Amino acid sequence: MLTIALDAMGGDHAPKAEVEGAVRAAGSLGVKVLLVGQQDVVRRELEQHEGYRELPIEIVHASQRVTMEDSAAKAVRSKRDSSMRVASRLVRDGCAQGFVSAGNTGAIMATAKMVQGVVPGVERPALLGVFPTMLGTPVVLVDVGANVDCDATMLAQFAVMGEIYSRNILHRPNPRVGLLSIGEEEHKGNDLTRAAWPLLKSLHINFVGNVEGRDVYAGNVDVIVCDGFTGNVALKVSEGLVDMFKKLLRESLEATISGKIGYALSKSALSSFRKRLDHSEYGGAPLLGVRGGCIIGHGSSNANAIKNAIRVAAEFSGGNVNRQIEEELLRLSKAGD
Repeated sequence: MLTIALDAMGGDHAPKAEVEGAVRAAGSLGVKVLLVGQQDVVRRELEQHEGYRELPIEIVHASQRVTMEDSAAKAVRSKRDSSMRVASRLVRDGCAQGFVSAGNTGAIMATAKMVQGVVPGVERPALLGVFPTMLGTPVVLVDVGANVDCDATMLAQFAVMGEIYSRNILHRPNPRVGLLSIGEEEHKGNDLTRAAWPLLKSLHINFVGNVEGRDVYAGNVDVIVCDGFTGNVALKVSEGLVDMFKKLLRESLEATISGKIGYALSKSALSSFRKRLDHSEYGGAPLLGVRGGCIIGHGSSNANAIKNAIRVAAEFSGGNVNRQIEEELLRLSKAGD
């Protein structure tokens, strides 16, 4: 049974959402969950769930909590007994195979990199985002914020890591990999994309060339590679658009459909629409390139998002994604010598 360490004090709704998500995961996914946080607080919340004693759940005490206001440096240097750091340490020490937190993103990345270490061959870990598409298949965007400034070699590594993740976790056969730019032609883009293009072309992946921003949701590629600055802007714009679409659709349905039957149908359609765009269905953003699985959830993660983040962490560890990344980067390194 795989064991996942969960930062029970990380998210906006902690520890309620984290504990409920852990209970759902332990009860349905066949994984063991280590709830890391202030023992008395976590236990009180856990006792609200009937039958929890029969589930593979344990509480691991951590006296401190990293807040959203803490800087990454403060979290790493000053809060050595934080729930975030203790959970990461459990992975490093082999007590857990994956680490999940919906806390401070910068602090999670810094902690995982320092405590768990980096996979050999990885220059910089990258944050992967999963987006829905019009064809109903997911597309992954790498990087969505871990590295603001990148070089071409880093983008090539992102492509390798994203391709392996798409193939093993999202079960996309022979994933199509694109480079995010301002035009499809090879010469389009900036110095970074023009330098990265031939590197991606030389990889043993299904590189389809440059893609544009409109291709993110089209479904004609499975992996899109970019620097973390561009990726984070795309992520935040997407989140804002989703919120706006939900609000406008709800207002339009309520204004134009009258009667109980029509209203019920509109609620059903709205529910289906929201589910397709709901980030909680994807669980969280994997931090690719660190030893052991590290999944970063949205700060507002609910119980369903936490459960799915635990699922992704278990699939990541069970699929030996890190080993494949290490082997592929080692092969590329030898080929380049």
